[in-house]
Amino acid sequence: MKYFLATFALILAVGITSAQWSNEVPAYHNSPPAKGEKLPPIMSQQQLETYGLTQPAQREAYKAAERDSTLMYQMPCYCYCDRHAGHKSLRSCFEGTHGANCGTCAQESLYTYQMSKKGWSAKQIRDGIIRGDFKQIDLTNPAPVK
Repeated sequence: MKYFLATFALILAVGITSAQWSNEVPAYHNSPPAKGEKLPPIMSQQQLETYGLTQPAQREAYKAAERDSTLMYQMPCYCYCDRHAGHKSLRSCFEGTHGANCGTCAQESLYTYQMSKKGWSAKQIRDGIIRGDFKQIDLTNPAPVK
């Protein structure tokens, strides 16, 4: 019986965490939203404050999402929130509080913003995210978003 329970627990743990090792790219859009398409708003700095979400990385990640909203729409999110929260792209993470509570989302948002300022295309940025380059973003001391 112990062997059965241990095996079951192991299979369950592998099943739950398998998304982290998946080669599948999470949901994103290949192009910007269609002209005139209405998207949900990104949470404002004031809204974040009402939830007590005032850490520099939280604030800067939301600023980046707001500044490059259509670019975020074209990026996948490697916390795999498309599977557990129904998100359609990285942009979705910043329409609510999810992006403030997830380091992956914050890193990807700031990475997208920084690379766009260097003149990178949406595809180049997305390829960088897929490679995992966003992990280089330091959330303890994020660069300001202007």
